[in-house]
Amino acid sequence: MRFSLTIFLLFFTLFAQATVYKWVDKDGKIYYSDKPIENSETVEFKSNTQNQIKLQTFKANSSTSNDDQDSSTQYNLSITSPDEEDTIRNNQGKITIMARISPDLEAKHVLVLLMDGVIVGPPQTSPIFSLKDIDRGEHSFVIKAVAQNGKQLASTPPRKIFLHRAIIRRQATPTPSPGEN
Repeated sequence: MRFSLTIFLLFFTLFAQATVYKWVDKDGKIYYSDKPIENSETVEFKSNTQNQIKLQTFKANSSTSNDDQDSSTQYNLSITSPDEEDTIRNNQGKITIMARISPDLEAKHVLVLLMDGVIVGPPQTSPIFSLKDIDRGEHSFVIKAVAQNGKQLASTPPRKIFLHRAIIRRQATPTPSPGEN
């Protein structure tokens, strides 16, 4: 069914081209339409109307020059929120870590978030990390700026945060003793 629908749609697009009409108003403005207007003329297109862009080719830099370029950027990186030893109360385990970095990240540099020494989530360019389903307790967060080749460019000092999640305790139901009515 899908195959026949695909073939039909491809066949239909061959006949879906519309005639284009061009006309000029009294102020000299040029208009185009798919409907004929009084004093309009049909626009004829060349058989090839595709745009062809020639891209400039660049020589690949050697790996040593990339290392030099990556090490030349000195980032100042710090966690701005939450504060050190803050207690966050969230029953869904959601935490948002925000950082400040200057100067702005270069194109081939990314930020990674480590929670308790383990990378959490994919690398990103935004200094805002939204986490969910985090276990309750004490956690240590570090944000690192990393180059494409894996070289660490900057790091924040560890930030200790406490997450509190409410516990719903089941009430103990009394167990009846045998022989009691």
